[in-house]
Amino acid sequence: MEIKVREAKRQDLPGILAIYGQPDMDAGKVLSVDEAEKIFRQFQEYPFYRLYVAVAGDKTVGTFALLIMHNLAHLGKKSALVEDVGVLPEFQGHGVGKIMMQFAMEEAKSQHCYKLALSSNAKRERAHQFYDLLGFDRHGYSFRINFPDNDQ
Repeated sequence: MEIKVREAKRQDLPGILAIYGQPDMDAGKVLSVDEAEKIFRQFQEYPFYRLYVAVAGDKTVGTFALLIMHNLAHLGKKSALVEDVGVLPEFQGHGVGKIMMQFAMEEAKSQHCYKLALSSNAKRERAHQFYDLLGFDRHGYSFRINFPDNDQ
């Protein structure tokens, strides 16, 4: 099975939403394709915010987002942030995640980032072991505040 990573296109959105609909991602809840298209178009407003897909043949089997940010700290060096990593359950454990993260690391290096960071839910021990095997360091703490849904 050959896996290729490429930048996502509008027509990839249904496959991406299927990945995000997994119980351990968004508990089966996903945006409509129309809602996803609107947000996907907003990605282009950022200097470097890309959505990628991993494909096997013509099937979308994985996805992640990569944001590269400019910084005033760290002597102006850029940093990269990976978000929304997902792989279809039947393709987990077959190297898809590794290929996607290697792609993200290479992209961050090519953009001269000083680091690539991601966060993972504390309950996802298998994911933590996966990131450990890829050479990620467990660093610091992740903090967040949840805001109530805004119905506007």
